This record gives sequence, C-alpha cells and structure tokens, in this order.
Amino acid sequence: MVRMVILLSKIFLCSGLIDWLEKRQLPCFYKSAFGIDCPGCGFQRAFIALLRGDFLESLKLYPALIPTMTMLVLLAVHVFYHLKHGAKILMWLFILNSAIIVISYICKLIV
Repeated sequence: MVRMVILLSKIFLCSGLIDWLEKRQLPCFYKSAFGIDCPGCGFQRAFIALLRGDFLESLKLYPALIPTMTMLVLLAVHVFYHLKHGAKILMWLFILNSAIIVISYICKLIV
C-alpha cells in the first residue's frame, strides 16, 4: 500500500497535477463566515499531502481521509459487485469515519 502511494505520488509530481490542485483549492465558507475550522477543514491539504507521498502529514491534517477513501472505494465495489456483507461493512466504516471526524474536530477546537 505504501509503495503504491509513493509510486503514484511520483507520477502525480511529474505530471504537475499536485501543483495544479494546490493553486485551485477551494476556500472554506464556514471558516470565512464564522472564523473557525469546519469538520472538513484540512481534507484538501491532506489529499495533496497524500498525493505527494507524505502519509504522516496527511494523517495530521485530516485523520479521516484514508478511512473515507477506503469507504468510497468499498462503496463503488459494493455497488457493482453486490458484496455479501458489503452493506454491513460500509455501515461500520461510516460510523468509524464519523467518530474520527468528530473526535479530531473536537481536538482541533480544544488545541
């Protein structure tokens, strides 16, 4: 898994995709309106860090990115192949993702 991320990061670095994404990040409406981070703040930066191959920085910026991406891939597989226990696994991944998002958001607000 880590080798694949590093290989993909090299491909994206060479193609200029990461620089393009960095220049076109969307501003957070919640942060601009209320002055505090929203529960999704850091997702774009974490995704770019992951594309660069910086796994730890990605986890620091947005801890729920990897589980969310895993859930989305599993969702796509389940939609096309109707996995036997896919719905139950997706439900638990959704609960896990929600818990990670809420806990990291509370920690971000406290610190």
